[in-house]
Amino acid sequence: MQTVKDVVAAILIKDNKILIAQRAVDDPLAGLWEFPGGKVESGESPEQSLVREMQEEFCIEVEVGEFFASSSFAYEKGTIRLLAYFCSWVAGELWPQVHSDYAWVAVSELADYTFAPADRPLVERLTREFPVLGSN
Repeated sequence: MQTVKDVVAAILIKDNKILIAQRAVDDPLAGLWEFPGGKVESGESPEQSLVREMQEEFCIEVEVGEFFASSSFAYEKGTIRLLAYFCSWVAGELWPQVHSDYAWVAVSELADYTFAPADRPLVERLTREFPVLGSN
């Protein structure tokens, strides 16, 4: 039986836009866009993992808020369960460490980007439930 790996994603909102990141060229999903985050390590809560991942990947501190949604996808190397949380930027200067690009986009613009398969249901739900982002 295949194990499911928990992965976290930040729905980081600033000025009514969401941060999305493009996977690096050496990544198996190179060129695809995602909501930033990463693997939940042993002994971490999803929230702790998201704080750590955003520090490692973007050099910023975030505050993890309300759980948004989950999505599962069976990739070639294994199944992941993506856990997405709304986040707030607390401190630090955004400095991408592992992605080839990033963008701040309105919900209405998400469809203009090609997302990794596990992220696509989150894009659909955001588009359906939050067509215009205001304050959460």
